[in-house]
Amino acid sequence: MDLSVSRSRRRISPYNTILATLVAPLKSGLITTMNLMKILAALLVSLPVLVTLSLVLRSPPPDRIKGFADARVIQRLTPNDTSSSNSEDGFSDHTQMPKDTLHDGLIASGFDEGSCLSRYQSNLYRKISPHKPSSYLLSRLRNYEHLHKKCGPHTKSYKTAMARLKSSDQGNSSVGGSSECKYVVWISYSGLGNKILTITSAFLYALLTNRVLLVDPGKDMADLFCEPFPENSWLLSKDFSIKEKFSKFDQKSPHCYGNMLKNKKNTSSELVPLFLYLHLAHDYDEQDKLFFCDEYQSLTGKVPWLIMRTDNYFVPSLFLMPSFEQELEKLFPEKETVFHHLGRYLFHPSNHVWGLITRYYQAHLAKADERIGIQVRTFESGPSPLQHVMNQIYACVFKEKLLPQVDKQKPVVTAPSGIPKLKSVLITSLTSGYSENMRNMYWEHPTVNGDLIGVFQPSHEGHQQTDKNLHDRKAWAEMYLLSLCDVLVTSAWSTFGYVAQGLGGLKPWILYKPENQTMPNPPCHQVMSMEPCFHAPPFYDCKAKRGVDTGALVPHVRHCEDMSWGLKIVGSHESHDQL
Repeated sequence: MDLSVSRSRRRISPYNTILATLVAPLKSGLITTMNLMKILAALLVSLPVLVTLSLVLRSPPPDRIKGFADARVIQRLTPNDTSSSNSEDGFSDHTQMPKDTLHDGLIASGFDEGSCLSRYQSNLYRKISPHKPSSYLLSRLRNYEHLHKKCGPHTKSYKTAMARLKSSDQGNSSVGGSSECKYVVWISYSGLGNKILTITSAFLYALLTNRVLLVDPGKDMADLFCEPFPENSWLLSKDFSIKEKFSKFDQKSPHCYGNMLKNKKNTSSELVPLFLYLHLAHDYDEQDKLFFCDEYQSLTGKVPWLIMRTDNYFVPSLFLMPSFEQELEKLFPEKETVFHHLGRYLFHPSNHVWGLITRYYQAHLAKADERIGIQVRTFESGPSPLQHVMNQIYACVFKEKLLPQVDKQKPVVTAPSGIPKLKSVLITSLTSGYSENMRNMYWEHPTVNGDLIGVFQPSHEGHQQTDKNLHDRKAWAEMYLLSLCDVLVTSAWSTFGYVAQGLGGLKPWILYKPENQTMPNPPCHQVMSMEPCFHAPPFYDCKAKRGVDTGALVPHVRHCEDMSWGLKIVGSHESHDQL
């Protein structure tokens, strides 16, 4: 561009015109009464223009999305922006994004960004987490990625381990010496929320025992999540020799560790099985639970293949094992951040799911001053909405001042500042009754403080449809959308809510489970930590070999607010009072 033209364009402005009018008489030296009157008239005429210009210049650019934290401002591409990528979503190249694209170092470099847009774009929608991963955790994750690259599917080491496993079909039931690579194989089981929590548990166990995690893809795991590790897949290969036996494994299987302990069979150090089946689901028995005792880890540590079925977030019990204590302390100085860090490391929505998330967020949530997520999961039958549950939700959000009440006497209420706050409420539920009830209330009546409330619900599927592809896509999108909210209200016992709070680093208000169709009092309570609850923990003292309250052994493992017998990890500074 010609610089002289550019300068002349910059000089032609209302400010320059006004100054010229004022300065001209001074330059000419003709300061007369008439000139003074002209100057005063010019000032009076220019004053509204100057005020208007100052307001316009102080306002943010119109293409900024209101309500975003600085780190969440989306830089929209202009048609002639040649510095941008060709991303179909229209986001700028990652080099122009905020610095937290790698989530404080959790995410390794070297991925193909186009294959997983959410990995690098999620920071545009989420507030920067105040919880930073330890340098030791980051180091261990990089070491794990190297191990996974070396031992993962289709590598030489993997093929060698597979060959040894296949040899068991020819009567070879033990292995001589240690294997170069050892594995934890996670069997696809239960609903999507449970799957996310149990994969995290299995990965932490793999990290603690220097194993490689392999995930049974089930029906739709590959469609829901991006690959979390660079250069090699975490999905179990289709040719895995005993995959067809997964559905037949149970507590009576010959290779079930609990069953072997019960029968005192093949548990000596002399005879090491090629694989063990670990039954850690909700119906596991006392022998299965001995997995969480150090002395029974001696055999599992030598077995090349551990095949695990679980629907439990069993991380709290790992924190009660002395052999892991020091390592966990170094990995997670902030103890309540286990799922927050590992969940954000492992689970990135696939491009299909990311499209569902971003379209809905930008259409309904982006312009809000505050986003309130309400996750409703009921375990009772009846027409939606269940009135006592609806009353409980209102009692909670009004009592905790998460949402304003309505004024049923006045037709219009003006905000004290004259500028009302816009709040978007995201409700997730299998039925539409709860969102319709709240939407109608805020449409028919003004709020007492003049705030404007929008109520939105992405889907209402009627009932849970485990392993149905589109249903799981929507479920994963809704968990993620809830995690992007500023405030969260969740339902007791729900792994759906646990995932959202952990990914978002939020301590939600949890709605207590109603009994006898009666609203609990109090209706809700803010949880001690963002960690999920372990619903079926063992109550056994491995050293004393007797029953014990495992929620009272150490300060950082306590009973859950929503399930009195469950366990969860809390920060060392949190209250030890049990509700």
